Amino acid sequence: FRHEVGMATHITFQQPQAVMTQQVIQVQSNQWSTGITDCCSDMSICCCAIWCFHCFACKTSSDFGECFCLPLLQFSGSLALRVAVRERYHIQGSICCDCMYVTFCDICSWCQIAREIKKRKAGMTLINVQATSFPPVVRY
Repeated sequence: FRHEVGMATHITFQQPQAVMTQQVIQVQSNQWSTGITDCCSDMSICCCAIWCFHCFACKTSSDFGECFCLPLLQFSGSLALRVAVRERYHIQGSICCDCMYVTFCDICSWCQIAREIKKRKAGMTLINVQATSFPPVVRY
């Protein structure tokens, strides 16, 4: 702004302002976040799987972005989803181990998948980092 005192004129410059934002990316592990028998680590998932397995499996498949009818394919649907979860989240493992879990511990396998999807979705944090300077404002 301009301010005159007697014969002198004062000129004020507004300095550029910097705007800072941050980007936080959470790095996920390449391991399952819970074990195959850690059913009690999330009781809501465990109870739902025990009392209404088919509804639970369809919801889990849908939560992952797949067709909710996929679990109705029994073994092949369970195996396909388990492999897809491992691939999307870069979890170490093999098709042989997936096949064994689905064959002998199908409900436990579905619970592990549901817990993983829940934890990975909850852990997603993206914040953009950018510094921006604006040109100075000069007023006479």
